[in-house]
Amino acid sequence: MAIVVPGVTLSFCDLTMPVIGMGTSSSPPVAPETMKTAIIEAIKAGYRHFDTAFAYRTEQPLGEAIAEALHLGLIKSRDELFVTSKLWSSFAEKDLVVPAIKMSLRNLQLDYIDLYLIHWPLKLSQEVRQMPVIREHIFPLDIKSVWEGMEECKNLGLAKAIGVSNFSCKKLEELLSTAKIPPAVNQVEMNPLWQQKKLREFCKARDIHVSAFSPLGANNTKWGDNRILDCHVLEEIAKAKGKTTAQISLRWLYEQGVSSIAKSFNKERMKRNLDIFDWSLTEEESNKISQLPQRKGITFASILGPHDLVLELDAETLDEY
Repeated sequence: MAIVVPGVTLSFCDLTMPVIGMGTSSSPPVAPETMKTAIIEAIKAGYRHFDTAFAYRTEQPLGEAIAEALHLGLIKSRDELFVTSKLWSSFAEKDLVVPAIKMSLRNLQLDYIDLYLIHWPLKLSQEVRQMPVIREHIFPLDIKSVWEGMEECKNLGLAKAIGVSNFSCKKLEELLSTAKIPPAVNQVEMNPLWQQKKLREFCKARDIHVSAFSPLGANNTKWGDNRILDCHVLEEIAKAKGKTTAQISLRWLYEQGVSSIAKSFNKERMKRNLDIFDWSLTEEESNKISQLPQRKGITFASILGPHDLVLELDAETLDEY
């Protein structure tokens, strides 16, 4: 029987988002048919939140999987699903935001996206085809004007909620100083080894929900590693509770009031990653996790190259820790 995932009510939009979503970013990329099959299996397991992005090239297989799930009767209506997608940095200009979401909607075969996020707090040239990039192709993000484009997406009904990803407290402050509609979500790297306490406090005080990508350390990707799954403290807690280290990490995030975007193409692991709601961590276990040494796993410089603007963004995040 499929697990029912609880939801969190997002501010500024009256929308409920399932607290665990399935991620569709893969490095190296998987074949579209493999992605589509995995999404259908995830729907069978109980996943109702799917996280994609133009840059992942997974909007199309997600759209096809949703159409097939409807055809198979796995869901009765598209409204049962929560779909997150993201504005890619090459379209981070006010006049390109609405055309960009319309392109994503065509890829997804949908009339609206539940949550549309600014993917990165910078702008890239439309000439960018691969990473790392040359310095001449990176620009500061005009947060005020791009956010106006995001607000237009919401006002037109193309997105039910709007938010950001990879934003520091400093970038959020800049956005909030001019936003008519505040961001509902900030999706950032977060897990027991990168706990983002200051950012979480900042967002909580402003009713911005924090969502975690790489909750399990993004193992088996170019940018991730196995430090969560092989963490001795998490392994000990998992062993004592008869759980997996992945479940301990996801449960810890849930107990912090944070939602998670977890990716697995393995049917059994998919189910286990949802099986975190009928047990809890003890105070002692939570304290042990809170004392783990901290290290950010993913930096902009590791993806884009060590350019001045990029290093500034990384420094903002590290300075706030």
